[in-house]
Amino acid sequence: MGMEGIQDKYVNPYTDFGFKLLFGTAMNKELLISFLNALLFKEEVIKDVTYLNAEHLGTQEYDRRAVFDVYCENEKGEKFLVEMQRGEQQFFKDRSVFYSTFPIREQAKRGEWDYELKAVYVVGILNFSFDNSDAEYFHHEVKLVDLYTHKVFYNKLTFVYLEMPKFNKSEDELENMFDKWLFVLRNLASLLERPRALQNRVFDRLFETAEIAKFTKTELSEYWDSLKNFRDWYSVISTAEKKGREEGMEKGREEGEKKKAIEVARYLKSSGTSIELIVGATGLSKEEIEIL
Repeated sequence: MGMEGIQDKYVNPYTDFGFKLLFGTAMNKELLISFLNALLFKEEVIKDVTYLNAEHLGTQEYDRRAVFDVYCENEKGEKFLVEMQRGEQQFFKDRSVFYSTFPIREQAKRGEWDYELKAVYVVGILNFSFDNSDAEYFHHEVKLVDLYTHKVFYNKLTFVYLEMPKFNKSEDELENMFDKWLFVLRNLASLLERPRALQNRVFDRLFETAEIAKFTKTELSEYWDSLKNFRDWYSVISTAEKKGREEGMEKGREEGEKKKAIEVARYLKSSGTSIELIVGATGLSKEEIEIL
């Protein structure tokens, strides 16, 4: 197929195709290395990564399957799960914990083993907000902590969540590689040209890879299908949210009218007005008025 329906210059990283193109292929692993270093270590700690099987089954045949977006390990044997979560799920935190058990359990060794583990990092890039108490707090780093001492109890299991809708820095506000990577993830699909702030080697690779005009026919077809699925999903979510807001507003109006009717009924009742007249004036039932 051609470019029908695709008017963007760069791939949308929130699509399955876009995310795996940028971070899930060995030929682009320097992008993943740069992102993980910027997110987790703020320096070039990870030198290399090896992609691992992204599909895992439980220890028994009937155990639930886990499929990761990106699963890799560095040269130290530390494991990294990176997930793009496009929509809010009721138990997404439980899902993260469940997924973390696979790279932990697979470290078990046959024969004698002293239970020493390599570190595991679970990274969730969220296209939604789960903490509405703080509009600016979007970078969550979670570890096992002793609630009495407030010190990290175990430093080999880390969960990182990025609430992308809360990241609103402009190009001029980008201070470090962490900011630049989040800016790219947040804005790549809407960019018409490469920002000046993203002029270094790793972003040379990213923008070259992400340019839709350079896709093969097969890649373009796969991307179109992935983009269509993303747009369909987004449309369904937007419609559900709009309907929820409208129902909430309607419920709010009904509750407000009911409250006003009760206040009027209470006043009329205290003034000695008959129950029948109050029913006619407020629309409340006789039973509701009698208990006021």
